[in-house]
Amino acid sequence: MDIVDSARRSRMMAGIRGRDTKPEITLRRSLHARGFRFRLGNGALPGRPDIVLPRWNAAIQVHGCFWHRHSGCRFATVPASNAEFWATKFAANVERDARKLDELMKLGWRVAVVWECGLRGNDLDPTVDPLVEWLRSDTPFLELPTP
Repeated sequence: MDIVDSARRSRMMAGIRGRDTKPEITLRRSLHARGFRFRLGNGALPGRPDIVLPRWNAAIQVHGCFWHRHSGCRFATVPASNAEFWATKFAANVERDARKLDELMKLGWRVAVVWECGLRGNDLDPTVDPLVEWLRSDTPFLELPTP
């Protein structure tokens, strides 16, 4: 059973943004400070990556641990109420993420997935340093932090 009424829950859910989230902005600031220039949310690419670095032929997806189901993460909780709805919703999100990642890679893009939990706190180096190394390499895929 939900602890808030449906009108309040609806307002809360409507307030969840799909772009310019705190983790995205945090990562963008860190990359920019390290000299990387990028584009945002290219709608022409599958999955509309959060950060696109054309010079590096790279796309970065910043995933929220809750919505995209970061395996083994303490932030990937499951709501107690309406469990069937959430299971279906989460399964669809994960399936769509995998499909869009595959489409991007088939188009020749290198893809990195950065999880929200890796961008929390003051020390971003454990997440951003490997990402910068990856950008300068030829590796096609990277996931940070790893589950």
